[in-house]
Amino acid sequence: MPLVSGAALGLEGQLTVYNYKGGPCYRCLFPTPPPTTACQRCSDSGVLGVVPGIIGCLQALEAIKMASAVGEPLSGRMLLLDALSARIRIWASACISNVQDFLNSHSGFVKIRGRVSQCEVCGDNATFSQQKFRDFDYEKFTQSPLSTSPLKLKLLPGDSRISSKEYKERVANGEAHVVVDVRPSHHFNIVSLPKSLNIPLSSLEARLSEISSALKEEEEEEEGQNGGSGNQSGTSLYVVCRRGNDSQRAVQYLHKMGFTSAKDIIGGLESWARDVDPSFPTY
Repeated sequence: MPLVSGAALGLEGQLTVYNYKGGPCYRCLFPTPPPTTACQRCSDSGVLGVVPGIIGCLQALEAIKMASAVGEPLSGRMLLLDALSARIRIWASACISNVQDFLNSHSGFVKIRGRVSQCEVCGDNATFSQQKFRDFDYEKFTQSPLSTSPLKLKLLPGDSRISSKEYKERVANGEAHVVVDVRPSHHFNIVSLPKSLNIPLSSLEARLSEISSALKEEEEEEEGQNGGSGNQSGTSLYVVCRRGNDSQRAVQYLHKMGFTSAKDIIGGLESWARDVDPSFPTY
């Protein structure tokens, strides 16, 4: 059974057809699921409404072509849409700039991997039966829930997390600390906690020195305020994101890199708006 696959995120979309007349299936291209840190959801990262509309219309077109046995379905090829520039993105850095070129040219399609003879699902000796498909635990395989509701990960022990109310109390008590916001910069520009340092999760590894510098500056400032006595308990490090998922991933990594005191703020900014400051903007 062919699969007309479309996806959209932000201002980009993609479209291809799997398992059609000897073409590759989805598992041929993606034999193992990507790490959960590489996956984004529209509920978290957003999507411009017209983009899934465009991709959906093209999906319908592909289904009609296959049902009618006309034209050339997108089997073995992938269409990539860049809505911001109104172009079909091309592997060789070329582009299609108008509808007529799009209709008349195949240069807007990216060649993708062909069918894999050793594929577990569609390969020459595949053992993936209909019964196995029905019994397949997709959530376990991908380590991601099928529900479209926001993820609520639990990656850290309790002593590596604090609630938004606890964080507010520590700020009110004048605790020396640094709070790192690991959301993408365009999210940070919408709203953020006071004095937070924006280091997106995707660039955390390359910017650890900024965290070290911020902690050192905070410690020096605390020493100056205390007449050189310093902060006996050290400067605390907190990590926040939108919902408390990426912050946990960030804290896991920070612990591995020696920032063992890092803690995530449970529930992220949504928890802050719900439990601490109802006037705090949410999106």
